[in-house]
Formats: sequence, structure tokens, C-alpha cells
Amino acid sequence: MPTNKTFRRHAELVDRMAGALGLDLEEVVMRGQLSPDELPEMVMRCTGCGNPDGCESWLATGASSNEAPSEATPYYCRNAGVFDDLKRI
Repeated sequence: MPTNKTFRRHAELVDRMAGALGLDLEEVVMRGQLSPDELPEMVMRCTGCGNPDGCESWLATGASSNEAPSEATPYYCRNAGVFDDLKRI
């Protein structure tokens, strides 16, 4: 079971990844495109990632809010399928 610190770190990574892809998770949930229960599941999947440092680097170098949204997540993202589905909606 992840610690609170780990869970918080990965919750931030999920939120930042969504933002890098041009997605607002709060808005997506409010529109009913993602269930509120799916958000913690996404964070839990993220806690199982073996490369959170790489994710942070990817977000820091290629996904600032001043740039156009990224087309896709890094290849190792455990939530890539969810993000891909949300981008198609």
C-alpha cells in the first residue's frame, strides 16, 4: 500500500499529465466523461509506475502550460489508455 506521500506525488503527476494533454480532470468528471471513482484508480495505477522521476522530467521539459497540449503520454504511462480515451471524447 502506497504511503500518503507517494499517493500525493502520483496524484499530482496524474493531474499534471492530464494538463499536459490538454485535459482538465475536474471538468471531465463534472461532464460525466470519467467517474469520480476512476480518479483514485488512476492514481493507484500511477503509483505502480517504475519511472515517476522520468515522468516528472518529461512534464518539466515538454509539457509546460505555455505550450500546446502534448499528443500522447510517455510510452511507460500506466494511464495512457484512459488519457487516450478522454482525448477522443
